[in-house]
Amino acid sequence: MARIDETRSFIPVGIAVLTVSDTRTPDTDRSGDTLVARIAEAGHRLAARAIVTDDVAEIRATVEAWTRDDAIDVVITTGGTGFTGRDVTPEALEPIFEKRMDGFSEVFHRISYDKIGTSTIQSRATGGVANATFIFVLPGSPGACKDAWDGILKAQLDYRHMPCNFVEIMPRLDEHLKRTAG
Repeated sequence: MARIDETRSFIPVGIAVLTVSDTRTPDTDRSGDTLVARIAEAGHRLAARAIVTDDVAEIRATVEAWTRDDAIDVVITTGGTGFTGRDVTPEALEPIFEKRMDGFSEVFHRISYDKIGTSTIQSRATGGVANATFIFVLPGSPGACKDAWDGILKAQLDYRHMPCNFVEIMPRLDEHLKRTAG
């Protein structure tokens, strides 16, 4: 059963938030603000924040740069997961995933279904790992950001969460690169 092990110390991680939108500005980015508030409330560090347009190259370049930054352990994007012509965030980021996290999408949709019913199928939320950095691709609504954080990320980014969590495996995400030919 999931629980918090109070004998373990909380370990804050560095999280970057990327809003993907052709229309949002720092003053109107409610989804980014939602994530930033929850990150701070949980005790983590906001390591970077940006807004980029719905452009595959721009999205990918920003996230790839962040995955090479030692201060960033997790990247969360919001926006661009729908089906319109401008929704390209999964296309930008899934090709850089070294490992996909299919369970993230499945659990996100289960949580979302309980709130918005079959409308959840209009999101292509996804997750994966690149350059030893977790990447989560969320829809652009504040509600979807709340669902993903409150229902999945808050617990998985807490080292005290048992029986397992993302923080405890972070040091091992790039171990395949450290292996020598034997």
